[in-house]
Amino acid sequence: MLKTVNIIVEGLVQGVYYRQSTKEKALELGVSGQVRNKSDGTVHIIATGSQQQIQELIEWCRKGPKRADVTDLKVEEIPTKEFDKFEIVR
Repeated sequence: MLKTVNIIVEGLVQGVYYRQSTKEKALELGVSGQVRNKSDGTVHIIATGSQQQIQELIEWCRKGPKRADVTDLKVEEIPTKEFDKFEIVR
């Protein structure tokens, strides 16, 4: 069964390839959705996948790419949304 989560990542997460790395990880896991930078310095992710796929993505998001410094992660389950792919929204 598919589920969708809203993830907000705080810390040093812009300018460190966080969005591109998230897209690569999501594609590796078979997760669909989108990732974007927000004006407040956070990264916002909406992801749809199985319970296990989403859990693996959340665990990855806690660290992010090598140059990121994640200080907080907020995860909220939201009504299921279907996406054709995983994309970076600019």
